[in-house]
Amino acid sequence: MARRERQEEKILDVDARMQGTITFKDPVNLRINGTFEGQLETRGNLTIGENANVRADIHGERIIVAGKVTGNLSASESITLLKPAVVQGDIGTPILSVGEGAILDGRCTMLNLSGGEAAGGHYLSLRDMAQYLEVEAKVVEEWAKQKKIPAQLHDGEWRFNKVAVDQWIQDEKIKS
Repeated sequence: MARRERQEEKILDVDARMQGTITFKDPVNLRINGTFEGQLETRGNLTIGENANVRADIHGERIIVAGKVTGNLSASESITLLKPAVVQGDIGTPILSVGEGAILDGRCTMLNLSGGEAAGGHYLSLRDMAQYLEVEAKVVEEWAKQKKIPAQLHDGEWRFNKVAVDQWIQDEKIKS
């Protein structure tokens, strides 16, 4: 009988003041209890503790908020707001749970489980797409103007459907 090794659970508990862009490629259980400012992309579970103060756009799988977040949240699986959470920003997720006493000051878009909006996908700004692709914004803008990357011009600003761009990336990898 084959013995299955138990995968070690990765837990990171941040109780400090941090700023910058943090990306987790592997799933982790991340808990922020202090102050964070910047961009955060996680896989696994992200918990924003009751005493946390976060000023960031956050992309993740499962996000639980009990503290204060100023910025947009998007989750591929779920977002839960627990008392005394205060979120000032837009939310995009397939499953949203808002507990009594939690505050959401922003718009909510219910996504399908593949991460796209019911009407066609989660959209990113030019700046967010440049960060996502790890290139300069002027490069992404040039690609959009030349129709090399899926993009829409909306009210004078470029908008990028994340699902369509991810597919574009896969298609480009296949071509090379």
